[in-house]
Amino acid sequence: MKKLLLSLMCLCSLVAKADEGMWTLYNLPTAVYDQMKQYGFQLPAEQLYQSDNAVKNAVVNFGGFCSGVVVSPDGLVFTNHHCGFDAIRRHSTVEHDYLLNGFYAKSYEEELPNEGLFVSFMVEQQDVTDQVMAALKGVKRSKRAQVVDSIENAWQKDIRQKDSTLHVELKPFYEGNKYYCTTYRDFNDVRLVFTVPKSMGKFGGETDNWMWPRQTCDFSVFRIYADPATNGPAKYAKDNVPYHPQSWAPVSLQGYKPGDFCMIMGYPGSTSRYLSSYGIQERRDAINAPRVQVRGVKQEIMLRHMRADEAVRIKYDSKYASSSNYWKNSIGMNKCIDSIGLIQQKQRYEATIRQWQDTAGYLKGKLDFEKMAKLYQKRMSVTRARTLFTETFLMQDQLTTRALRAQWRMPVMGPKDKPKKQYHEFADNTSEWDYATDCEMLAGLIKNYREQMTDKEYLPDFYKTIDEKFHGDCTAYVNALYQKSVLMKTGEPIYFNKKSYKKDLGVQYGLSISETMDKINDARKKLNGEIAEQEQLLCAAVLRMEQDMPNYSDANFTLRMTYGQIGEYTLGGRPSGYYTTARSLWDKMQKADQNFEYFAEPVMHELMSQKDFGAYADPTTGTMQLCFLSNTDITGGNSGSPIFNNKGELLGLAFDGNWDSLSSDIFFDRQLARTINVDVRYMLFMMDRWGHAGRLLKEINAK
Repeated sequence: MKKLLLSLMCLCSLVAKADEGMWTLYNLPTAVYDQMKQYGFQLPAEQLYQSDNAVKNAVVNFGGFCSGVVVSPDGLVFTNHHCGFDAIRRHSTVEHDYLLNGFYAKSYEEELPNEGLFVSFMVEQQDVTDQVMAALKGVKRSKRAQVVDSIENAWQKDIRQKDSTLHVELKPFYEGNKYYCTTYRDFNDVRLVFTVPKSMGKFGGETDNWMWPRQTCDFSVFRIYADPATNGPAKYAKDNVPYHPQSWAPVSLQGYKPGDFCMIMGYPGSTSRYLSSYGIQERRDAINAPRVQVRGVKQEIMLRHMRADEAVRIKYDSKYASSSNYWKNSIGMNKCIDSIGLIQQKQRYEATIRQWQDTAGYLKGKLDFEKMAKLYQKRMSVTRARTLFTETFLMQDQLTTRALRAQWRMPVMGPKDKPKKQYHEFADNTSEWDYATDCEMLAGLIKNYREQMTDKEYLPDFYKTIDEKFHGDCTAYVNALYQKSVLMKTGEPIYFNKKSYKKDLGVQYGLSISETMDKINDARKKLNGEIAEQEQLLCAAVLRMEQDMPNYSDANFTLRMTYGQIGEYTLGGRPSGYYTTARSLWDKMQKADQNFEYFAEPVMHELMSQKDFGAYADPTTGTMQLCFLSNTDITGGNSGSPIFNNKGELLGLAFDGNWDSLSSDIFFDRQLARTINVDVRYMLFMMDRWGHAGRLLKEINAK
């Protein structure tokens, strides 16, 4: 009887776990595939990964930060509007504001190239744990990354000799208990084809971000270009031609209903589901909380300047969106951690692991929870300091960016044999930033850092300069930096070997920041290795204890599949609904005088008040459905990921999660976690009725 009860418990656990997860495809557990079939999946297993027309062949890594999907025989790619946001912004001017007004290329010749933008297709993935672990045997943890890099470089050289269009990535999985090698093919000529106006692509702005219900038309369209002779990857050239993939994702107009199977493929960025209770507490108190505080200061200043000047808005729209996204995410995550008692849940689970460990003897004397607790306690304050520092000084304003580049990685120009004539030079990038906005933002951040930093050891030396020469006035100090520092020269030689260079206020500021960052990083390094080792051992214990159940690795921006069903959730006895309609969008538009993030152009009011949506209307509800919910498992990086039906046909794109499950990076709440997806019919409607993009609709050939 006890054995039967145990078997039933294991089976229930297996079914429950199979609904969450970010599964690698080449080794998809049979139990997971069987569960997919029970939900209604109709394709054979080999059509997920192995066959020539496998679903994974249409899914791309978009730019190294998002996901996308190929939807036509001529290389059209769908991704989110917020994924294409910076590319759209870079093409925008006050005269031709594609960010504000949208864009449609009516011919191949009008499609806009994007320097530095690429897409990658995953070719294959292999488990290389045995080879890597053999090379790491006896190597200190602090040196392991170097060994892994050397292995990757050797394999990269080998594969490039066989096929110059391929590259490999060697990454740890399961907290470093396994290693997989993934082969990719990169295409570096990616052009902007279509985007809706910002009012639709970011409808609801920060008000609706991470929220449901949602009406955002979060998509943009790009095209992959290839070498005309080989149909393979090529650097941008005017004579390149549209890429012709071997297969692409068919687009469905048939829609969905509650309980329908769905599947998402994409590149989730980072999760920490195996993280200890001590790590979760550090995440809450030393990372999320200070991040929220600093970004709140920065965003208030940016938004005020953006709303006052259209040119400033174009320059800072992308920066603001990037900052505010995980500002709000951090708020929501901390709220969820506390509301569901996640730290206490983890502590109870860790007690179970201890009991099992006492019985099994596995990793006895190595996995030490008391030791882990003490290590995290020591690291807590320095982690908070690091968060305050990075949020304040790294990649924020132009002066600080240049000051740090001058310290680290500026190319040396001038004669090699004459040091005094060697120089750095900054290109003119005034189109990327605004003087008044940057100055106020940096002054506010510097003032805030001093107020928030309780450990005075991590106050940079430049604060002495502020006190002694500027009477404690941060604004006066920042104005002097921008007006007088040689670092703000553009297109002119900056001779860094002259005595005057080292006395420059901006150079001294950069040196001061760099020294403080080194001090913080050195303090963390003393603890990082031991903590990482304990977390790796904890993960190993979980895998051994649950060896009869399928377990997925945390996300690390490699291709993953997650599956589930279309449907709503219930919170506080109230059902959420599982889709939104054109009417709900029109209703929100009427509130634009109360909230500027609900503004939309008059033509959008007309389009959304139509009674006949033609082929884009749902056959069951008779209206056009805009966004819908699925209980699939996603995180940052999944933005732009395609969501497929049970036949592998495209239903839309994933673009967000819901507020009630923002702890999902560290804990998947099966009852509340939902993915918010934009309906492909809404996307095609906008291409048709707003953009009149007939050539693209014909190319996509939705059924």
